[in-house]
Amino acid sequence: MAKPRTFHDKLSDDKDFPRVQSLTGGMRRRYGPGTILLPAPWQVRELMHRVPRGRVTTINQIREALARQHRATVACPIVTGIHARIVAGAAGEDLAAGRRRITPFWRTLKDHGEINPKYPGGLVGQRRRLMAEGHRIVVRGNRMFVVGYEGSLVHVRRRLNPKAV
Repeated sequence: MAKPRTFHDKLSDDKDFPRVQSLTGGMRRRYGPGTILLPAPWQVRELMHRVPRGRVTTINQIREALARQHRATVACPIVTGIHARIVAGAAGEDLAAGRRRITPFWRTLKDHGEINPKYPGGLVGQRRRLMAEGHRIVVRGNRMFVVGYEGSLVHVRRRLNPKAV
């Protein structure tokens, strides 16, 4: 039986990404004519890694920054989300291995400041990390949100360098 792939294995497999292609089908109906970027995992990692302590970003901000850099109409929400989950999983593996310098995945939120329950540590672990950085968290049902996250947003705009990762 083959050994299961780690998140680090998945992070290092770029699968011919980044790639810009024409919008088709449902994506064209949603966004109109133009192009869509399918980002590489290392690009998502680099932007997530740039968010400083006490600040946050969102998956949509990462998508916008990547699309701008590649002069695409939009960055794919599905591929970007999958790669963010892979980055977070790799950081979780680093934590388990005792590494201190990891990508701060807990600082990347979903829409409306929502904490991503699929990231390592789940909602409770991320809440603890965000509160330690000065954020206030509110619980709504089984979801958690960073209160006033808009005031803590950092815009990840620098040009990406594949050698920096």
